[in-house]
Amino acid sequence: MWAKFINIILGLWLIVAPSILGYTTAASDNGHIVGPIIITFSTISLWEATDNVRKWNYPFGLWLLLSPFVLGYELPFAIASDIVVGIAVLVLSSINITFKNRYGGGWSSLWKKNPDHSKEEFN
Repeated sequence: MWAKFINIILGLWLIVAPSILGYTTAASDNGHIVGPIIITFSTISLWEATDNVRKWNYPFGLWLLLSPFVLGYELPFAIASDIVVGIAVLVLSSINITFKNRYGGGWSSLWKKNPDHSKEEFN
């Protein structure tokens, strides 16, 4: 869960970095678009049932690695910031949590016995 919170902080960094580091170009617009998306997917993935949403940050982490070259950033701070955040988002989005509970199961869960409750008797 800690990795998802760090991804949320990294998304916030992308939003505030242009005003802190002083760049106002395509890098600023990129941070204002990608930052909230990373925050959204990381927040949704905080719960065990929606943990796989963390993987939806992969394309945005890759985009952050490529965007300085595709969009032609001029400031080295902007380039370094996006590349470091992109690598961190990719690594942190790859960290899996251990599930404590099992969710779902579809219609088959109605007739299959739950292994955790197999010794219980219903009278």
